Amino acid sequence: MVQIEEIRAAFVARLKKALSAHGIDQWGAGARLAEMAKVTPKASSKWLNGETLPGPAKMSAIANALGVKIEWLQHGSGEEPSFSRLAHTSDGDIEPSSQSAADIVRDMLAKQGKGLSEDARRRLLAVAESDDGGCAVEIDYYRPGAVGDEVWIAHYDVRAAMGGGQIPHDYPEMLQDVRVSPQHLREMGVEFTEHYHLKMVTGWGQSMAPTIKHRDPLLVDISIREFAGDGIYMFSWEGHLYIKRLQWLGDEQITMLSDNPRHPPQTIRSEDTYIQARVLLVWNAHLV
Repeated sequence: MVQIEEIRAAFVARLKKALSAHGIDQWGAGARLAEMAKVTPKASSKWLNGETLPGPAKMSAIANALGVKIEWLQHGSGEEPSFSRLAHTSDGDIEPSSQSAADIVRDMLAKQGKGLSEDARRRLLAVAESDDGGCAVEIDYYRPGAVGDEVWIAHYDVRAAMGGGQIPHDYPEMLQDVRVSPQHLREMGVEFTEHYHLKMVTGWGQSMAPTIKHRDPLLVDISIREFAGDGIYMFSWEGHLYIKRLQWLGDEQITMLSDNPRHPPQTIRSEDTYIQARVLLVWNAHLV
């Protein structure tokens, strides 16, 4: 007899495959799935982690948004879907290829343009609705405020342990968004390439005190997936998630260091260490 856990696990596997085919990774999956099914990020995270299954109406909405048949998504019935027939944007927002540029911009403004002024909305729509699409929009990206500089950074329920290690979730729940100014971050000395690589996670434990205290929010850069010099990283080792200082020893070995002197250093092999992000800032404005 098939157990409910097996049914949920099979559904999650198919769902992850469909999301991945559309360029939606673990950092954006909860929010995008919530948007597709019109539920809270907490509800969508439970689906992604195999805790519950969507009801028929929500399952149908997800299947339609991902361009797959509900029978395949729900039960694995029928042929494996082909995702190539759908157009998708680089950040995973799926759109029918028949949509006009103006329609896409209107959808974008409805979903993500709450902070834009009426003048900015008008100028963006003017570009999309122009016949040749060739006119330019002049925006001062260093101007403080919602139009030019302020962005939203997602805060995820990821507890990276500064001690014994936390078992990571495949698809973390999104807690909230934090509004920041990239220009202000750079003025504080925070170095990053693109603001959309920045995410918020939570430190857990006391081994990095006093630099990082228990439950401190942390700004991380998820584009850094390899060792890039001595610093504080979020990484997986032996199946657990850590936030520690890493120092290269050579001969494929790394020292895992804690700022709390009660926790001794440990030598680990680089081939067993999977870097997820580099920690840039503790959200009490403490540069690391």
